Amino acid sequence: MPADRAEVVIVGGGPAGAATGWWLARAGIDVVILDKARFPRPKPCSEYMSPQASRLLEEMGVLGQVEAAGAAQLAGMIIRSPNGALIRGVFAGTHRWRGHRDRGLSLQRTLLDPILLDAARRAGARVIEGAAVQDVVRDEAGRVSGVAFTAPDGRAATMTARLVIGADGLRSVVARRLGLTRMSRFPRRIALVSHYAGVAGIGDMGEMHVERDGYLGVASVGNGLTNVAVVIPASRAGELSAGREAFLDRWIEQRPQLRERFAGASRVTPLRATGPFASRARAAWAPGAALVGDAADFFDPFTGEGIYAALRGGELLAPYAVAALAARSPLGERTALEAYDRARRHEFGGKWLVERMIGTAVAFPALLERAASAMSRRPAMADLLVGVTGDFVPASAVLNPAFLARLLLLP
Repeated sequence: MPADRAEVVIVGGGPAGAATGWWLARAGIDVVILDKARFPRPKPCSEYMSPQASRLLEEMGVLGQVEAAGAAQLAGMIIRSPNGALIRGVFAGTHRWRGHRDRGLSLQRTLLDPILLDAARRAGARVIEGAAVQDVVRDEAGRVSGVAFTAPDGRAATMTARLVIGADGLRSVVARRLGLTRMSRFPRRIALVSHYAGVAGIGDMGEMHVERDGYLGVASVGNGLTNVAVVIPASRAGELSAGREAFLDRWIEQRPQLRERFAGASRVTPLRATGPFASRARAAWAPGAALVGDAADFFDPFTGEGIYAALRGGELLAPYAVAALAARSPLGERTALEAYDRARRHEFGGKWLVERMIGTAVAFPALLERAASAMSRRPAMADLLVGVTGDFVPASAVLNPAFLARLLLLP
């Protein structure tokens, strides 16, 4: 096709855009991926991939590359409640479910994203870096028919497409221009994310340290580095004006169990902010357009759902996008994109409920402390919950009266 035209334009070259581009290019679709960044680029993120993400990386032919890049292998999660009680859940639990692997992965986005984007290139997708999309373009009927962007050389440009896919993250230009984004009032949180060297006691478990004024996550990302992220209510954003670094240092210093472990550590990448979170599109499509990954939904970073949801979302969207392109009428396209939206809600709906359940417990420490007490006595319950967050145990295993009663009501 001409350089200013494609069957599908994907806005965003992160995991969601790269995976969607890979699946579509493999299906023979002419795909262009536009991203305002030039890769590798830093991205504030937990950088965690659940055990089921390995299946998708394997499908894309990059699992070996990700591991060779030094990805850490994570056996499970430890959650520390405000009163010091611990929840320890492992992916290889005693329940009957098994993930694609018994471990999750964690790798810096500066290493992961280029691997995924190169896979999309090899599959046949055209990738244009340094292309900042400003708006969607509509035809006379109001249907999305392309995008307007600033080209790498600084000129204003447009690209027409039969389908535009917004894979451009939490602050999606595509979602906002289409009026699809809806921000929730709860829980409104922001995050500060960096990498440290020399944090003591980092093993093969991710850790979440929940306090009454936020939480801090730490996990190895391989190559001797630890991802460190503090998440606080958005209402405290004003406190960052005196310096993000000073805020994070003070937050850690005030917690004895963390202060000792960071005593000999050093921050090795800039501290970056992201959020506020709790964003959801009222629909993941509009005529001529679809959303995938964080552009469609992102609740809170606590469960680390982002990268798996991005990769799985791309796999899920691809056949419906192909069907929309094959449709011979606006009604046929609408039918295909509505079916995608239903499939997305069916795929992720249970996990969304669990994320909200956990988010409520984090916001109300007494709930988390009670749950931690229950799961410290019943490790199998912790394994189940971590399996759900690991994307291989069905959400129904914890969203049932028996589990919830053992968690919150019974001694």
